Amino acid sequence: MAVDSPDALAAWRVAAEPYYRAIGDECAMFEAAYAGRLPVLLKGPTGCGKTRFVEHMAWKLGRPLVTVACN
Repeated sequence: MAVDSPDALAAWRVAAEPYYRAIGDECAMFEAAYAGRLPVLLKGPTGCGKTRFVEHMAWKLGRPLVTVACN
């Protein structure tokens, strides 16, 4: 099975909309970076919502998501 086939990517898609409440314009900024194919680095303390934010944006943009713990 090719990596770019729909079945291969289905396992990495966020199935249901995760709860996320925007604080400012971070969603618009992320969408602009995505549209411009720019990388995004999220930085913050444990538990501040970085993973929840990218889960929400992956769901919103219909993109697969793989997270890696770097601790």
